[in-house]
This record gives sequence, C-alpha cells and structure tokens, in this order.
Amino acid sequence: MNKILLIPLLLFLSYGCDMIEYHPYDGRITGETDINNKNIVRIENACAGKTTIRYAFMGDTQRALADTEDFVKTINNRTDIDFVIHGGDVADFGLTKEFIWTRDIMNKLVVPYVVLIGNHDCLANGEEVFTQIFGNPNFSFMAGNTKFVCLNTNALEYDYSRPVPDFAFMKEQLEEQCDAHEKTVFAMHVRPSSEQFNNNVAEIFQDYIKKFPALQFCMNAHDHNINIDDLFGDGIIYYGSPSMAKRKYFLFTLNSDNSYDFEVVEF
Repeated sequence: MNKILLIPLLLFLSYGCDMIEYHPYDGRITGETDINNKNIVRIENACAGKTTIRYAFMGDTQRALADTEDFVKTINNRTDIDFVIHGGDVADFGLTKEFIWTRDIMNKLVVPYVVLIGNHDCLANGEEVFTQIFGNPNFSFMAGNTKFVCLNTNALEYDYSRPVPDFAFMKEQLEEQCDAHEKTVFAMHVRPSSEQFNNNVAEIFQDYIKKFPALQFCMNAHDHNINIDDLFGDGIIYYGSPSMAKRKYFLFTLNSDNSYDFEVVEF
C-alpha cells in the first residue's frame, strides 16, 4: 500500500472513535428523561386550590444558550412565578446534544417547567429524542382551575401523514371529566395561518377549541417576534412569543375573576 495512504488510515483506526464525537442521528441520551410528566406533577401539586396563577411563556431557545441561561437566572430571582412553559424549538438541527444542553440549562430553574415540540425539534430523529427527554408531543395539565392543553401543531414536518393537530387527543381533553376545570389555555409552537400549520383545518381547529370551558387565549412561539392577534376575529387572542435571543418573555397572570393580565418582560 502506498505509504501516503497508509499513514492516514492508521491514524483513523487508532483515533477514529475519538475524532468523531457523535453521529447527527445518535439517539443516545444521558441524564434526566420524562421531564414534562415529572414537572406536571410539581405544577399540579403546587397550584392545587390556587385561584391566581402566574407563569412565564418563552420559546425558540435554539442556539441562544447563553441567553437561556440568563433567562433562568432572571426567573430564579423572582418569587411570584408558578411555572414556565417553553413554546418549542429547543433544537435548531434536531441533534441529541441540543436537547441535552437546553434541558440541563432549564433544569436549573427553581420552578417547574414543561416544553412543547417545535418544528426544528422534529428534524433528523429529533422527535424521538424530544419524546424521551421531555415526553409526549401532545399533553395537558391543570394549574389551579385552568387546564393547559399543549399541542404539536407542526404539520408540515410530517408531510401531513399524521393527524397534526391531533383532534382525537383534543377530544379526549374536552371529554375528560375534571371538576376543577373551569378555564382553558391552549399552547402550541405554530399558530393557524403559519406555513407549518395544517391550514386546511384551521377554521375547524378554531371552532373546536372554543368548545373548551372559558377559553382564555392561545399561545405560540415559532415567529421569533412578539405577535398579539385576534386571528379569526372571534375575540380569541393568540400571543406569539419572541425568540430567546430577543431576551424577552411573556408573563401571564390568570386572575380569580376570570380575567387575565400579561406583560412582556425584558431581561
């Protein structure tokens, strides 16, 4: 064999495993898993019987890891927040390490948090990794007397081959009997009218969510900018969060008198 070719081959055989840190589709996960289910228990226990709920809504952390760390420090310096909702796009490329990095940062929060799946989280084998680390892309929880219904709405990433949004899941949430369920908030990564949403069912989706008890409003991430819109002209407001790189988040307060307040907080 040509000596010029032999030397690189020997080096590869000797060091190849160390040189290649991980494959993009590597699904090996270290550290904590099933984050959402664990934190839902914490949220429901901490908020049981409360009539006023205050929480932070943010999203699109992606490559803004330093900004996310600052966000966590900001939340930890407050004493008036019950929990945090991450609106999705934890990852940028769907890589396992992106989910792990963000999880490890968010785990430093004093208050519990849950994470929705974003369209970038579906890239590569990201959905599988997301499900292992955080949980089912469709989930719900109770905070006091308010049910939060959190949906995977990234239809384009599935080429419309699966029911996204999942009306069967929504039907289960509507029919589920819970005496404490007096109000409802919907959270999703992409809103109706987005290029990622299945807009063939947008109006049906809107009509369906209005069947839920005292629907307060909807929240989404994805657009990286603050958007506050009555999309369907029916009084249901969609609040779109800025990306974490903008160093802003929404702070919502659900009041005991069926009203709510919100503010955009810079940090």
